[in-house]
Amino acid sequence: MEQTTMKKSILLITPENRDIHRIRRRQFNNFTQLTMPYLAGFINEDHYKITLVDEYNQRIPYHEKFDLIAITVNTPNAAHCYAISERFRESGASVILGGPHVTLLPEEAMVHCEYVIIGEAEETWPRFLEEFYNGKAQPKYSSDKPPTLEGLPLPKRGLIKNRILTKGAVIASRGCPYCCSYCNLKQIYHPKFRCRPVQEVITDIRNISSRYFVFWDDNFFGNHQYAISLMKELKSLGKKWAAQVTLKDCNDVELLKMARDSGCIYLFLGLESFSAESLSLVNKEINKIEDYQRIIGLIHQHQISVQAGIIFGFDTDDKSVFEKTLRWCEELGIDGATVSLLTPLPGTPIYEELKRKGRLLSDDWSHYNGKTSVAFKPNHMTPEELFEGYMWFRKNFYSLRSILRRLTVSKTNVFHNLLMNLGYRWSLK
Repeated sequence: MEQTTMKKSILLITPENRDIHRIRRRQFNNFTQLTMPYLAGFINEDHYKITLVDEYNQRIPYHEKFDLIAITVNTPNAAHCYAISERFRESGASVILGGPHVTLLPEEAMVHCEYVIIGEAEETWPRFLEEFYNGKAQPKYSSDKPPTLEGLPLPKRGLIKNRILTKGAVIASRGCPYCCSYCNLKQIYHPKFRCRPVQEVITDIRNISSRYFVFWDDNFFGNHQYAISLMKELKSLGKKWAAQVTLKDCNDVELLKMARDSGCIYLFLGLESFSAESLSLVNKEINKIEDYQRIIGLIHQHQISVQAGIIFGFDTDDKSVFEKTLRWCEELGIDGATVSLLTPLPGTPIYEELKRKGRLLSDDWSHYNGKTSVAFKPNHMTPEELFEGYMWFRKNFYSLRSILRRLTVSKTNVFHNLLMNLGYRWSLK
């Protein structure tokens, strides 16, 4: 008789601690985190029964029995993830941790689990799953060479619960050619910029039921010819999309025209600061302050909205930076902003510099979320003044007065912009 294999049960967790959850839960434009649905695509369902939980809108089922728990860990969630891990280990489950924080600090993570995956997981994750199923798993798996992005499985979006419009996240490329000192991409990814085959990306997008999706790439315009080839194929799908790009690449009219014609409604630009000195300090001189107005105007001319990444806490920032930044944003018609406190993530050049100078305030990773805590001593302010200024900016940027002023300048995607701005405003309540 043919022997029937016994399935093991695996729980995939997208964690979200309480501080971050309080910020995100009321916003309207939070697309699902793609990591776990994506990793689920590699799982052999003849061997495993899969459950996926996203703490954004679900509770972790501690009362259920699982053979294996897999958690993706970023720095501000580290302590939270370790607590989840320990609780499941007490019930007899095995735990594997991966993600950015584990890649940066694997020895720390290994104290709290049986297995870790260091770096990119396209090759190591399937190997681990097979070896775990056969009782031969090793404690540590690491990626020694850049995994190819060809032939990747589709994310198992059917495992995502209670999301209608925000299931759609897609990977087209990986990496970024730049080296900003506060960014940890160079520490967690192999340096080579890689792209998925265009038709595989299109198949992935067709698999999204919603009309709206977001590219989860670090720099969607990182390879111009690839981006153009992909956007040509996107045109026939009738979808609306957003992506993260650099300001410099938006100087290319052909890229912007193709983006508009293929359904782009939003571009996230890491402006970070309106001070050339600040940008120089963190190795982001690709942003030229004198180009902001012209290029943002060019984006708006193509009926694409701008979501600006803004960071407060650079060493040149003083208490005047908050009002100055608000004035710039209103004059330029910045449609929306993702505002953060400078966060010295472990492994980055800025972390090493602040640690060397004795300016880090805590070794509690939950303070490194860029939203609710200042993790270092600022240069021209107290930590309290930095946080108060950051909150003042958020409150005033999403005031009704500022929303109306910015949208009047932008005149772009007014309905979407108004809805998004009101979502951020509501999240501040």
